[in-house]
Amino acid sequence: MKGMDGDIHIHPELEEVYRDSAERIALLATRSIAEHGSFHFALAGGATPAGTYKVLGTPPLRDEVDWSRVHVYFGDERCVPPDHRDSNFRMAQKTLLSRVPLPESQQHRIRGELEPEAAVRHYTETLRRELPLEGTIPVFDLVMLGTGPDGHIASLFPGTDILKRRKPVAAVYVPKLGAWRISLTFPVLNAARHVIVLVTGPKKADVIRHVVKHHDSNPLPLELLRPRGQLEWFLDRAAARYIIPI
Repeated sequence: MKGMDGDIHIHPELEEVYRDSAERIALLATRSIAEHGSFHFALAGGATPAGTYKVLGTPPLRDEVDWSRVHVYFGDERCVPPDHRDSNFRMAQKTLLSRVPLPESQQHRIRGELEPEAAVRHYTETLRRELPLEGTIPVFDLVMLGTGPDGHIASLFPGTDILKRRKPVAAVYVPKLGAWRISLTFPVLNAARHVIVLVTGPKKADVIRHVVKHHDSNPLPLELLRPRGQLEWFLDRAAARYIIPI
């Protein structure tokens, strides 16, 4: 499909997206651990990733992964404490981290309770300490992303200055939300060995149509995702309604 690179998996039902993406993550984890002894995985926030995490954290998939070799990170975070209802860490804790034997020392959260620039410094130091680097850019084994109806990924929102940032981590004020967020930037997302994008629901159909048509003059953040590694899309039929026969 024009403008939509990578492998595309389209499923009739949402539950199939959860299952297929969770199976893919488990397989990638197993391969990565076999190849270089660890699996460094950046989680996404949002309802669809939460569904995937629940499947991944439940047998049989839970028992297929050597969690002692897994390190978990976050693609972005709201500037809130970790127990706040809007925290991506809190969501991941409820849906995945509390269900698997992952050492707490290998759960690398963004410190949303700090001032934004302090949180950026702390997370940047964590990434550079824990991950292999290409120059100054940390390299993940897998980055998982969702998207919104506006085409944002992580906290890379349309019209915000973070889209042009080159340092690995940045703080961004999102005017339409009236809030600060901390996010990985495009150099990190595009350096990942593998990227999975989850897109579900009828509200995302226009975003997928926009990506397929590939509007070079006004690209969405989602269209600026051009990883050097493998890119995979997991969609349900509702999100893919304009690109497949219903």
